[in-house]
Amino acid sequence: MGSGALVATASYSAFSATTVNPTSNWTAGTVALQDDDANTALFTATNLKPGSTGQNCITVTSTGSLASAVKLYGTNAATTNGLSSYVNVTVQQGTGGGFGSCSGFTPLATGGTLYAGTLADFASTHSNFANGVGTWTPTGSASEARVYEVSYSVSSTTPNTAQAGTAALGLTWEAQNS
Repeated sequence: MGSGALVATASYSAFSATTVNPTSNWTAGTVALQDDDANTALFTATNLKPGSTGQNCITVTSTGSLASAVKLYGTNAATTNGLSSYVNVTVQQGTGGGFGSCSGFTPLATGGTLYAGTLADFASTHSNFANGVGTWTPTGSASEARVYEVSYSVSSTTPNTAQAGTAALGLTWEAQNS
């Protein structure tokens, strides 16, 4: 008896087609701020007495690509002899001027004054982004700048107990995308 195996092979062709979407890419936007202070404090005021005054301006520039909200708040507050309760501070936003000179500064017609009160109050009530002051909302479509004028005056009612007192406060501008 014979056995045989029959092996059958088949070959065939098939039609096919594909379509390809080019490689997708994602890039995060940016929120970026810079200022023109060259890492120098706005004020180093010494020998203050009742009636002493001063002012300085600083330009803050948004260079990010995202719309954002910019707020100003105080950091690292310190005082001795209660001096910060007798230093009145006003913060205005506008145009003109820059660090070291407020020549040509013009406050915004609407929303120009951001704060007017004591240094102590500013330090205690405006200490982070959530309770910071400001109305500036850069669009992120181009570089935008605001000038801030900060002025101070030592109250004429400052008591003798404030003699040799000190007050310190860092000013922080923070932008968060909106």
